Amino acid sequence: MLILLMLGAAFTTSVAHARDTGLIFVSNEKSHDISVLDPDSLEVIKTIPTSRRPRDMNFNRERNKIYVACGDDDVIDVIDIATLRVEKHIATGPSPEAFELGPDGKQLWVSNESNATVGFIDLATGEMAYELATGPEPEGVTLSPDGKTLYVTSEIADMVHVVDVASRTIIANVLIGTRPRRTVVSPDGSELWATAELSGEVYIIRREDNQIDEAISFLPPGMRIADVTPVGIATSPDGRTMAVTLGNANHVAMVDIASRKIEDYILVGSRPWEAAYSRDGKRLFVANGMSDDLTVIDAQSGRVIRSVAVGQIPYGILIDD
Repeated sequence: MLILLMLGAAFTTSVAHARDTGLIFVSNEKSHDISVLDPDSLEVIKTIPTSRRPRDMNFNRERNKIYVACGDDDVIDVIDIATLRVEKHIATGPSPEAFELGPDGKQLWVSNESNATVGFIDLATGEMAYELATGPEPEGVTLSPDGKTLYVTSEIADMVHVVDVASRTIIANVLIGTRPRRTVVSPDGSELWATAELSGEVYIIRREDNQIDEAISFLPPGMRIADVTPVGIATSPDGRTMAVTLGNANHVAMVDIASRKIEDYILVGSRPWEAAYSRDGKRLFVANGMSDDLTVIDAQSGRVIRSVAVGQIPYGILIDD
C-alpha cells in the first residue's frame, strides 16, 4: 500500500507539468468516480470523485481537460489533468449520456436521455444554445470528421438520426436493429458502423445515401444468441479492425473492417461495455460493467494480459496518450 501511495504521489507531481501522460481513465457509474491507472504498472493510482453517474468522457482540444457526462446530476464535469480534480460543472439537459466536441473544441453536442433531445452547448459561455428533439432515449453521439454531420442513436425508436449541423435539422432517420447504442465512422469516412444491442448486430450504413449496406451478427463459442448484446465499438489505430463489446456474452468480437468478417472472439469480464485502443494499437482496454474491472488485451495476439479492479459498474475508457 505504501509503495502505491508513493507511486501515486510521484505520478501526480509529474502530471502537473506533463501532456500525453499515458494515464488511463475509467468512469464508474455506481461509485460516482473515475479510476486513474498508471500505464506501466496498470495499477489504480488515484480515484477522482465526480458528480453522480459518470459515463461518457472526452478530451478538450488541448487535451489538458477531460469532460465527463454525469447522468444523475445533469452536468458535465470538467477535470483538470494536471491536478486530477474536478474544476467545474457544465449544466446539460436531464440525464446526459454521450457527447461529442466540435472540431474547434468550442462547442459540444450531448444526448439528454430523459427528455429525448440532443443539446448544443457553447463552451465559451457554458450555456445550452439549442436543443433538437430526437426519438426516445437518445444515446450514442458521433460527429463526422468534417464536422458537418451529427449521428444520434435512439434506443427506443431503433434508429439513427442524421443531423445537418449547419441547419440544425434531422435530414434522415435510419431504422436499424433493436436498441441501437454506439456509432463510429469508418476509417475511410464512407461508412457509419452502429451497434444494436438487443438484436445482437452491428449495422453498416453508407454515409453517401444513409442506406444500410450490411448487418453483422455475432455468436461467441458456447454462448446463447440472447446473451449477445453489443454496445461499445472501437477502431484500431491502423484502421483495420473494429473491436465490438458483446455485453452479456462476455466477449469482444474482433472484426476485419475490409472484409467485415469476424476474426476472433476474446473472453473478457462480465458484461463488457466500452473498449479503447492505446494510440500505438498494441493494447486494447475493455470496461466490464458487472465484474467491476478493466481487461487489458494484447491487441496483436488477442491474449488477455491482466484484469484490473476499478470502481463499481465501469462504463467508459479514455487514454491520455
